[in-house]
Amino acid sequence: MGKRIVDVVAVLVVAIIAIAVSLWLTPMQSAEAVGQTVRVGAAAPSPSWSGPGEVDLFGQRLPTTIDFPGPVRPRLELTDLHLSTQLADLLGPDAPGSARAVAQHELRDALVSGWRDYLIVQTSIVVVVALLLMGAVAGWQRRRLRGSIVLVVIGVLVAAALNVGAVAATALSASDQLRGIDSLASLVGAAAITEPAPTVVPAAKAGSVVVIGDSTAAGIGNPPLPNPTPDDTVCERTSGSFASALGRAGDWSVTNLACSSATVGAGLLGEQKRGDTVLPPQLAAALKTGPSALIISVGANDAGWSHMVGVCAALPDCGGAASEAYFHQQLEAFARNYLVLLMRLRALPNPPTVIINQYYDPLPGKSDCVRDLGITEEKAKLLRGWLDSLNRVLAEGAAAASFRTAKPSFAGHGLCSPDPFVQGMDGNAPLHPTTAGGLAIALADQAVLIEAGVR
Repeated sequence: MGKRIVDVVAVLVVAIIAIAVSLWLTPMQSAEAVGQTVRVGAAAPSPSWSGPGEVDLFGQRLPTTIDFPGPVRPRLELTDLHLSTQLADLLGPDAPGSARAVAQHELRDALVSGWRDYLIVQTSIVVVVALLLMGAVAGWQRRRLRGSIVLVVIGVLVAAALNVGAVAATALSASDQLRGIDSLASLVGAAAITEPAPTVVPAAKAGSVVVIGDSTAAGIGNPPLPNPTPDDTVCERTSGSFASALGRAGDWSVTNLACSSATVGAGLLGEQKRGDTVLPPQLAAALKTGPSALIISVGANDAGWSHMVGVCAALPDCGGAASEAYFHQQLEAFARNYLVLLMRLRALPNPPTVIINQYYDPLPGKSDCVRDLGITEEKAKLLRGWLDSLNRVLAEGAAAASFRTAKPSFAGHGLCSPDPFVQGMDGNAPLHPTTAGGLAIALADQAVLIEAGVR
């Protein structure tokens, strides 16, 4: 009796180890969908018997909007996707019905096919690992040949059965569940944008550049514009913005539609309220002018960057679990909405040259001048890490959509330098670019515009 109990325990332990090892060793499987390759694998096992899978998007791991049965669920990698016009057909109700149906069908089939292939490879690895481990157990117990064969076969069969029960249930139901997905954005849980996508874009005007985005692009805290419009005043646009500097430094006609506190949803793709003024979506307003190039600065407000700086200054340890969780939650939400913005642009029949601005580091070098404000060198390093994560999302999304990026460098001109390119903590707009900082950003954009051949 005692020997049987030992055998049962050994078989179960081997099965668990074999499944765990297989999930670690099995490579993600590739499948063709919507004109590109998607990679399908398994998310980390969960103790619950149902829940979401994972979507890798721009370096962020996001839960799917679909709940799958079983403790092991699909993981879909979109990190290296290419946002083609064909893929833009998955955007949702604005896309043509027939094209959207074809794209949905391709995505569904790719996920199911990739998951099936992953299951076959993963199950094969389970069998091999279980075979080796049960053979070792039989040898350790010094069994006779027949007893060893029986024990090994039982162990392999149990491991395979447990694996199929834990993993295959998801594969068998994935097709039906995916039929509820009407867009790539809905798969990752992107917020619905109620404003309709532009359907007609005027022909591009030579030399016309439009800037859209947030307070960094608006240039807040610098000298006012000479003849501001009401919207300029409401949005805090200034003569120190990089848009103004770009207009002065190049041969382009530059229009600045950026607005302080803008996000992707409330500012770029949707209306933004500033006091009693309701501003139209910046992207739609920009496209109506027929720009030859569009420069976008967005993400800091979506990810709560200013809030994180305040948290770091106020708390003795701003790198705690709660702060990390908050920032990454905000960053994941931004990645979802950033996808919608990129796909809106890729869906345009004749999109302008698009440049995505990454954010500068306001504290390059030493941060001793802000130590009295509660930001130590350790905290500054943590803030840089969060900023790097935001810039990585911006860069990977731009690359996926085949857009260009510009990243200004404030090296030697950080907040604590003798000649800072950012406003001080007691300034009108702390850590935002000064007029000199706006010029540095403009020069980075100018280089990309010239490289892109924008005239």
